Amino acid sequence: MAFGGFEQGGHQAPMAEINTTPLVDVMLVLLVIFIITAPLFNQAVPIDLPKVSASNVEDKPFILRVALDADEQLYLDDAPISFAELNRRFQAAVVEQHIPELRLRADRHTEFEAVARILAAAQYAGLSRIAFVTDPANQASH
Repeated sequence: MAFGGFEQGGHQAPMAEINTTPLVDVMLVLLVIFIITAPLFNQAVPIDLPKVSASNVEDKPFILRVALDADEQLYLDDAPISFAELNRRFQAAVVEQHIPELRLRADRHTEFEAVARILAAAQYAGLSRIAFVTDPANQASH
């Protein structure tokens, strides 16, 4: 039929080879086109940009360090503070500093409810960057 040769005669098996010459021809034409057009992509609009000497500014985040001891006494930056005052300080920090970071240290024997109240106050004030400070030296001693 169409898979064999053009000879008239016996039953012949279909051709099992693929003619790759047209494929190679197409690939060579595409290669030549890309070689010719590649330099055109590198030419941009000539613009004389201003020269400025500036140094990188390292924005260190404003950090609120909150500690909660075993007696559920709150400390903000190592100074005792009430929970109502802590709420006001959270809201003021969000207004003054765009994205302050809260670092919370809580005693391991503190009730979760007290920690949850601090987290709820932080969320209400708009704090989204919260880190829990732990002591890696005491991890093994439970």
